[in-house]
Amino acid sequence: MKYEVIVVGGGHAGCEAALATARLGHKTLLITSNIKNIADMPCNPSIGGPAKGIVVREIDALGGEMGKNADKAALQTKMLNTKKGPAVQALRFQADKVTYPKEMLKTLRATKNLEIQEAMVEKLLVNNQKIEGVELEDGTKIPSTIVILTTGTYLKAVVLTGSTKKSSGPHGEKESKYLSDNLRELGFTIKRLKTGTPQRIDKNSIDYSKTKEEKGDAVAHTFSFDNIVYRQPKDQISCHLIYTTPKTHEIIKEHLNESSMYGGYVEGIGPRYCPSIEDKVVRFSDKERHQLFLEPESLYYDDIYLQGFSTSMPHDVQELMVHSLPGLEHAKILKYGYAIEYDAIDSMQLKRSLETKLIENLYTAGQINGTSGYEEAAGQGLIAGINAALKLEGKKPLILKRNESYIGVLIDDLVTKGVKDPYRLLTSRAEYRLLLRNDNADLRLREYGYQVGLISKEKYEVFCKKKENIKKLIDQLQTTRITPKKEINEYIEKIPSPPLKDGISLFDLLKRPEIALENIKHFIDISSYSKEEQEQVEINAKYEGYIKKAKKEAAKMLSLEEKIIPENIDYNQIPNLASEARQKLCEVRPTTIGQASRISGVNPADISILMVYLRRNS
Repeated sequence: MKYEVIVVGGGHAGCEAALATARLGHKTLLITSNIKNIADMPCNPSIGGPAKGIVVREIDALGGEMGKNADKAALQTKMLNTKKGPAVQALRFQADKVTYPKEMLKTLRATKNLEIQEAMVEKLLVNNQKIEGVELEDGTKIPSTIVILTTGTYLKAVVLTGSTKKSSGPHGEKESKYLSDNLRELGFTIKRLKTGTPQRIDKNSIDYSKTKEEKGDAVAHTFSFDNIVYRQPKDQISCHLIYTTPKTHEIIKEHLNESSMYGGYVEGIGPRYCPSIEDKVVRFSDKERHQLFLEPESLYYDDIYLQGFSTSMPHDVQELMVHSLPGLEHAKILKYGYAIEYDAIDSMQLKRSLETKLIENLYTAGQINGTSGYEEAAGQGLIAGINAALKLEGKKPLILKRNESYIGVLIDDLVTKGVKDPYRLLTSRAEYRLLLRNDNADLRLREYGYQVGLISKEKYEVFCKKKENIKKLIDQLQTTRITPKKEINEYIEKIPSPPLKDGISLFDLLKRPEIALENIKHFIDISSYSKEEQEQVEINAKYEGYIKKAKKEAAKMLSLEEKIIPENIDYNQIPNLASEARQKLCEVRPTTIGQASRISGVNPADISILMVYLRRNS
């Protein structure tokens, strides 16, 4: 049987890709080595975090599944950075490691046009640089118009603890032995990357009296704009905070050469922004302690995830390290920490649609592209799935811009700058982060979700009503004025806020830092507007100047994005380009002047030369 789309790998990227193509009406096959590991969470038991939580909201706005599934699996919910501005606020959920994959598998199995097969893909079927399907380990060939690779950390995976190396996936499953060799034969540059995970502790062996309890928020949060709350705040499960001790650091330093990384056993490059505990102790030797979190993995078993204590030390050393921590002096380790190495492709060999430049109709998403994290993987998987469907339909790909979404920032960074170590999305990577907030993901992206067909008409109409109400309330605040009457000033001074000297609109009054929308209710009735609509209006009022400035800067960037670079351009024919710029432009093959300007090694003078050349040869 021939499929329109084959998705290889059932992790977070694979689930989103397969659901997108199937929901858009294309016959899809999801191939995974183990159905039990679909949507698995092999590392931390959480979804979201700084920047990452906004990605999950963006996935939901576009019609993806991760946000809905995270809501179903929530053990604890928190809004991070609430004491800071809205640009850096993001949701983080503790997620049940049993419920999350169970609910995702249920969704996959209930989706029309989607089949799941348990098998190992060994080879891609390619003819004239165009994908034709896949070949399984047993020699079975399955034809397909499009293939999406979402293989996670399984390509030539090796698990390391101390000097011990074992060919294996994250849970001891069979690794993919030959697919990365096949990719190399097809011309792809293969990189070796590394990540790691900490110990799992028996919760009954922890002395919680020596820890600090970390509760969830007192108000309910949801990732999905459906706003369905599955666990009330009163029913949330607590995490606990502890710190490393001088004894911990002493043990690590004493046994440093026994770790896989410092003992010279690691080949791959590890994540810069999520280092192992031994790496933290070495790199941040001035720090007296490092914070660790005890996070419950599930309601269905007793494993506690020791967040921040990732290591590749031998098991006996890990025992010493764990027992040096407060509350864990007699802890029972249920699963030891380890490092895992795997193959990934050079992400600069991708187009911004996530289709590969070398093989037509071959897409890649997730950790195979050099990223880390469930959320980054899911965002890529959704975009790869959407663009695979659009290509089958003969339509232009969906390319999210840097001023539109964190997903757009992520993909642009991957294809334009490439990665040296596993890429982690950070708010600092987004130059327009005030525009890319947790609260407005639907306002930025739901239109795209509806256009491609992943958002139903019913949901779209609800969204349109929300937009209409936001505009209506803003108009009402801008046209309603108050004057410095005695009773008005008495109320304002009680807030406290300086009294009025002249008339002012309620919208301008709301710009005052000490004035909240709650205070505006004294003057007009806004009870008919939802909490989300009111939040949008308040943010728009308080940050109006900053938002306008960000939009103005984004408009300059967009003007460069509109300047298309022909696919067949020969950079060697452009005189006066710096040699490094020429080399980088030939390597990346940017599609717009905007993308070209973000390539490392291409400076403004090179961009000016390129633009002059394009004008003369237009």
